[in-house]
Amino acid sequence: MPGTGYEIRPATPADLPVVLRHRRRMFEDMGFTDPPALDAMLASSTPLLAGGLRDGSYRGWLVEGAAGGVVAGGGIITLTFQAHPRDPRPERAWVVNMFTEPEHRRRGLARLLMETMLAYCREAGMRSLYLHASDAGRPLYRSLGFTPTN
Repeated sequence: MPGTGYEIRPATPADLPVVLRHRRRMFEDMGFTDPPALDAMLASSTPLLAGGLRDGSYRGWLVEGAAGGVVAGGGIITLTFQAHPRDPRPERAWVVNMFTEPEHRRRGLARLLMETMLAYCREAGMRSLYLHASDAGRPLYRSLGFTPTN
């Protein structure tokens, strides 16, 4: 984002603590505030995300602010999944871990992350991208062409 003071970059295995922090904060923002449940979620998420950052089954992108430090992030996890008549690939991609620090919200960072992820999926030949939207995220996802499903 030239001229904005923000830069986007791919996440690396060294960014695992940031990705996990974003995952926790995302759920806290959605009202999940039980510390033991959040701790258990992170404990089981850690090996999956660490392995995914290493082998590419988790692709993350982080936005750094002008003063340094990560201020937003999100990623795509690709999972083995049964094929569908509309998509014969035996895998599905899901948007996960979308989070922007409160003081950096309403500046287009989530849109930048989503546009980056959509471009990645198009280049990879993926026909569908799935996500579970928070109430706050629904307008963004709708504006990008996502439709609710059951």
